Amino acid sequence: MKNRKSIRKPKHDYSEPGWYFVTISTKDKEAFFGKIVDGKVQLSAIGKQAEQFWKNIAIYNKHVELGEFVIMPDHIHGIIGIVGDCKDVALQRPNDTSKNQYMSSIAPKPGSLSTVIRSYKSALTKWCRQNGYFLFDWLPRFHDRIIRDQPEFDRIEEYIRMNPKRWGK
Repeated sequence: MKNRKSIRKPKHDYSEPGWYFVTISTKDKEAFFGKIVDGKVQLSAIGKQAEQFWKNIAIYNKHVELGEFVIMPDHIHGIIGIVGDCKDVALQRPNDTSKNQYMSSIAPKPGSLSTVIRSYKSALTKWCRQNGYFLFDWLPRFHDRIIRDQPEFDRIEEYIRMNPKRWGK
């Protein structure tokens, strides 16, 4: 197993309430999700499923709210809010000393942003495999930015809305 340094903000609890600007990309920037024509996204079958699964995030994670999002040809931008108490929705891990000592530090905290993104990526990957899209793959990580205030939230929403129009520039 690779020793990877976390790209998350040190000492920030991503299961506590907060809003995040998230970018998830496909491996090798493959345009699995569709294409941009005249500044508008035309989704492929995978892109349509990616959009539906994204909309379902808040249904399956009651402590999560979704803001603006866009499915681009090779990545997804979205705003995700952890708005509830994850302790109420997440199962507590048993204190099992028979497991590898590194396992608890590798797995994301239940209910956290990483868990939400991991579940989303896993669901879409499984759908792709079941539907014959065997080449589909993600970059292993995702990028996040903690949204600090309303003006920043508004700027990010505008950035997401305008992203298709800026494609290729």
